[in-house]
Amino acid sequence: MVSLPESKVDFHGTRRGAEHESFLTHRGMRWAKIAGGLSLVLFLGYLLIDQEPRPNGGSWYGYTLGTIGLGLIVWLSLLGVRKRRINEGHWSLKAWTSAHVFLGLSLVVIGTLHTGFQLGWNVHTLAWALMMLVIASGIYGVVVYATLPERLSANRKQMTRGQMVEALAAIDRQLEQAAQPLPRDEADLVIAALEQNVFAGGGWVRLTGRYRHCATARALTAFREDFRAASDQQAPKARVSALLRTRSAQLAQIRRQMRLKALLEVWLFIHIPATIALLTALLAHVISVFYYWG
Repeated sequence: MVSLPESKVDFHGTRRGAEHESFLTHRGMRWAKIAGGLSLVLFLGYLLIDQEPRPNGGSWYGYTLGTIGLGLIVWLSLLGVRKRRINEGHWSLKAWTSAHVFLGLSLVVIGTLHTGFQLGWNVHTLAWALMMLVIASGIYGVVVYATLPERLSANRKQMTRGQMVEALAAIDRQLEQAAQPLPRDEADLVIAALEQNVFAGGGWVRLTGRYRHCATARALTAFREDFRAASDQQAPKARVSALLRTRSAQLAQIRRQMRLKALLEVWLFIHIPATIALLTALLAHVISVFYYWG
């Protein structure tokens, strides 16, 4: 979910506000108002219907809600297609994304009213549950896109990913040289830290930021003494200890960057497959409804 500029900035910057407008506040939150109004009207309609038993998916109102919900879900799933087309205008990507978010939220009301609050172990409830999963993952996506990019930028400290890795490599070269005068067992700790893959670890490790088997942390523990008043014999250890602390700080920056990026992207691994599963379940839901109806 990214926002595109609605218009070009003139020399004096008079249109800058429109260009930096978030998709959430697009056009004075037009789509939030539309989605909220639609949800309110449908909810009041459900409450005002005087019939027993209450409307469910098999009633005329249920079919109306189901048709609206199905149309919205199919249209909302086309956002990925829209992202591949670069153009401005009324249906800019920013407008489409704003509609996608708020109309998607309105499906909580539309889909739940369509069920008539009658849920069970069947394909109909499966479709509702998948819809809620898609919405929940989408909410997470909106939250992280609104908060994490600023943290990513702050963590980079005006460095690119390549520059961060190169800074680590420069520290490693100094460490390799500084460790040469050390006894074998201590040098081995430094070598283990240098040989460990910085990017090792699965998706869970990146998401949590917990590197339990970090060789640099292990080496730092072995060189934890205070060498500020070091003798000549301890000078190599003091230098290695200082470089290990610098390396640890640089590693922490790189790992924070990887964690923030993982948190920014992980929701898509749920949102997109869940959307595909939802469309499949909806097809089964519609076919079964018409089969028993006929």
